Amino acid sequence: MYHKEKSIQIKSSASALYNNLSVLPIAERSLTYFTVVHGNVVNMVSASGDGLNFSHRQLQSKEGNIPASSSLIIQAAWCVLPLRVLLVLTSQKGIQMYESDGSIMVYWHALDIPETPTAQAVFARGIAAARGKYICVGTSLGSVLVFDVPCKGSNITLSEVLEEHREPITDLASESSENEDCVAELVSADDSGLLCVWKAGEDFQLLNKIPAYGCSSVKLWCGVVVAGYGSGQIRLYDGMSGVVYAEVNAHARWIYALDVAPKTGTLLSGAEDSLVRIWKLNKSAENDTVEIEHKHTECVTDVQICGAKFCDGEGSAFAVTGYDLSEIIRYTLV
Repeated sequence: MYHKEKSIQIKSSASALYNNLSVLPIAERSLTYFTVVHGNVVNMVSASGDGLNFSHRQLQSKEGNIPASSSLIIQAAWCVLPLRVLLVLTSQKGIQMYESDGSIMVYWHALDIPETPTAQAVFARGIAAARGKYICVGTSLGSVLVFDVPCKGSNITLSEVLEEHREPITDLASESSENEDCVAELVSADDSGLLCVWKAGEDFQLLNKIPAYGCSSVKLWCGVVVAGYGSGQIRLYDGMSGVVYAEVNAHARWIYALDVAPKTGTLLSGAEDSLVRIWKLNKSAENDTVEIEHKHTECVTDVQICGAKFCDGEGSAFAVTGYDLSEIIRYTLV
């Protein structure tokens, strides 16, 4: 079903972090950007459509005006807004926002560091764009920071802080809503497994809380919350009611990454068990059910998978990263 393509070499290996791969396809230029985090560095690669030409850039962790920092980067992800695309980096010190090609840092937000050291680490993790003008970022304190982003320039402001979680945020996911009814537009997950479902806007509204356990990765598709867990399970929930549509024992070990191709409802999961699995989600409006069907499995031998992302909205290609692996492995549909 999927065929392995030539891998992309990167300058340093992938750290063992949740969702340690971000992909940005740029169709009009026949390019695809990839980012992979290693320590205090983000490896950024642009690949041509034919897979023959590559360009490399490395971004380092920064603290305001300090050129480089030793603080670890936790995540890097592109946020696609209607009029601009920003590359967002989160670290132990703060949040950096760059223009999409990583050339210019347009915004820096410092995290609140306690004056007296505590046992709990301080970091930001979980990145998602929401409602066309907001970028949301989670923190180790359980807060979700909501930034209001203008269509151009660096006048980015912290507009709201969402305080429903009590444990470190593990992941955020969003989906644009086409109407003004209370439709799930953002979901946040934390270390305890709690999922909070939000409606985005000038004031974010909490729609629902879904308790669970050890959620590492989460996605939204057509109002359905897709959550991956440390148990290797994938659960599908109704975002508004919290009803469980389906539960699948998808992997033998911890799930590190999920992704959904929005145009087809194809789901991708990657885990510590060296397996990447492809699933098909089907939603029935008639009887209000969602089904999940297994379609394909790839085994990346002896690799602890830590990142897996589709390279387009249809799910016709995907890429994978693994802990201590200095390459991005690519697959295309045949």
